[in-house]
Amino acid sequence: MRLGLYGGTFDPIHHGHLILAREAIEKLELDQVVFIPAALSPHKLSSSPAAAEVRRAMVAAAIAGEPRFALDDSEIHRAGPSFTIDTVEQTRAAHPDAEIYYFIGEDNVAALHTWRRIDDLRRLVRFVVFGRGDESTPGEFPRLSRRIDISATAIRSRVARGQSIRYLVPESVRTLIDEHHLYQDPIH
Repeated sequence: MRLGLYGGTFDPIHHGHLILAREAIEKLELDQVVFIPAALSPHKLSSSPAAAEVRRAMVAAAIAGEPRFALDDSEIHRAGPSFTIDTVEQTRAAHPDAEIYYFIGEDNVAALHTWRRIDDLRRLVRFVVFGRGDESTPGEFPRLSRRIDISATAIRSRVARGQSIRYLVPESVRTLIDEHHLYQDPIH
């Protein structure tokens, strides 16, 4: 089995996340991509994301009906910051023979050395970098790239300004954002 693990805040999940996950399935010949919303990112402790359960619901809504996408909500049920190593070890225990790929954004590569137990992580997974389409210098990890100019930060900003986010997120996610009155505060 070939698994792709896609962790992140997903605040909110958007079409860029989904397109890159689909690209990973096709290019890496994965059996499944597992989306793992973080309860609290250890690298974003100063920010206040939407409630974990709401972000979990947005991910579930966004991937509904896609048989090769799955949701792992273990991080939102774990106390404290969400450390990748804990989730990877849990996945490895559940799937001891799986080939596990872990997706990281290109903006996270420079700080990867600061991740908890990074040497163990490097032994347990194959990192794959998701690029935003700009051709940068190749690094030590395989890179999947597609020009997608969608970001969660821009989506939150658009909502705070009362602008449309149609076509940036799945309609089911937009509905949840509206129902929960997310990102209304301009500080997001």
